[in-house]
Amino acid sequence: MKDNQEALNQIALTLAHHFDSLYYVDIKSGNYYEYMHNSLLEGLNIPSQGEDFFAESRNNAPKCVHPDDLELVIKLHDREAMLSRLSRDKSYSAMYRLILQGKIVHMRHFEIMCDDQKHIICCLENIEEEFRQKEEQERILQSARRMARMDVLTGIRNKNAFTEYIVTVNEKINSTSENYYFGIIMCDVNDLKKINDTRGHSFGDEEIQRTSRLICDIFDHSPVFRVGGDEFVVVLDGRDYDMREQLLAKLREESVANKLSRSGPVVACGMAVFERDTDDSFDSVYKRADKRMYEHKKELKSTKIVDYFTEMNSMDIPISAERKRVLDSIFGALYTVIGEGYVYLNDMKHDFSRWSLLLVDDFGMKSEYMYHADKCWQEHIHPDDMKIYKDAIDAVLCGNAEVRPIRYRARRADGTYAVCHTRGFVLSDKDGNPEYFGGIIVTE
Repeated sequence: MKDNQEALNQIALTLAHHFDSLYYVDIKSGNYYEYMHNSLLEGLNIPSQGEDFFAESRNNAPKCVHPDDLELVIKLHDREAMLSRLSRDKSYSAMYRLILQGKIVHMRHFEIMCDDQKHIICCLENIEEEFRQKEEQERILQSARRMARMDVLTGIRNKNAFTEYIVTVNEKINSTSENYYFGIIMCDVNDLKKINDTRGHSFGDEEIQRTSRLICDIFDHSPVFRVGGDEFVVVLDGRDYDMREQLLAKLREESVANKLSRSGPVVACGMAVFERDTDDSFDSVYKRADKRMYEHKKELKSTKIVDYFTEMNSMDIPISAERKRVLDSIFGALYTVIGEGYVYLNDMKHDFSRWSLLLVDDFGMKSEYMYHADKCWQEHIHPDDMKIYKDAIDAVLCGNAEVRPIRYRARRADGTYAVCHTRGFVLSDKDGNPEYFGGIIVTE
């Protein structure tokens, strides 16, 4: 008996390096002894020895076991179930939670069949620190996975995520029923390169972020991906798919409004939907959407901001006295500030302009006040410079470029040509609609 006790003590000391509590259990009688005391369980009145380990363990479990794990712990301490497990393997482990002093502590239950087949050693190990470390590692791993699939600038999904999503969609196309449906909207930010070149990449980044918010706000039930510098893809799903025409129209309307007011991103976009009879992959739908996006991009570039006033101007409504006073006051302010050079200002709602008297005299214009004055001025442009002049004006009026200086030749009243340097600008009303177009002309 003495030798057996020494052997057991050695076993207990060896296991002490790994476990916080150890019970030696007689299988037949259920008698048990605690060879190592677990300080975690102090105050719970759990005995260190007894006559029925299995029954007492199940009765004591509600004192400290997490309610969600209680059923598991009760089954773990069923005699027949434990013997069945250990008949297949010499050892078995399971994890559950205790609630101690109001805190959750993760524990590992470990059981071993002794070589004499008459006794079982049951151990408990506090693995809270191990659990927290694994939890932190998993959090870091998940964060890394998210970052690998997230566009850093906008916070939405990136091209990696898009590539993975395509695989999922193609699997559904090949395996799901006739009811599977989706749509694709391709989006492209207009003139991002010009913004980067003229205002810097920080402004370009801000434009990309604003575009991302605009698209995500409209298609808030669908995944949105940034797949390139200025390219976004929406995969229409659920409510967004059902309302796709209305939402696409909304995006286009907001883009036109931003173009008119120069106050937000202008997004070219095209849509295509999956057709079971003709589409065999995601890519076939994607290509149609991409083609339609480029068609819309051309439409946007050909749309002048003055089209907003085409109907009104075609009616040739005379400018009112009040509007003329406003035009004069703005013109006067410009003339005072400029100091030298010729000034002109056009009320775009009436296509009514005022020009510097000196310019009228020097170039033989009809009057300082004129309707459709731009047509009159074009008569003075040198034929070889007409394209330069029209391209520059169109760029300003289309909202596709920053207002920039241009250089061309214009015919004076005496028939000679002066080299003109012109800087143009657009003034908008309180609703963001273009209201005045003006310029400053300096001659060599």
